[in-house]
Amino acid sequence: MGFMDKLKNKMQMGRGRAKQQTGRAVGNPKLESRGKAERVGGGAKQVGEQVKDAAKNIKDALKPPSR
Repeated sequence: MGFMDKLKNKMQMGRGRAKQQTGRAVGNPKLESRGKAERVGGGAKQVGEQVKDAAKNIKDALKPPSR
């Protein structure tokens, strides 16, 4: 996974957390739920990218050594 993908996912999670906390602070349940959805979406993307990384590492480990 590229550095930029990791950064984008982390930023999405951070924005979601900020929206969620702001919604909770001002008593706006819609903003809070949108923030939670954005945070969870960023986390899901992050997990998907980590699975791709793990698969690539396994593929590389099973590759025969070069001579």
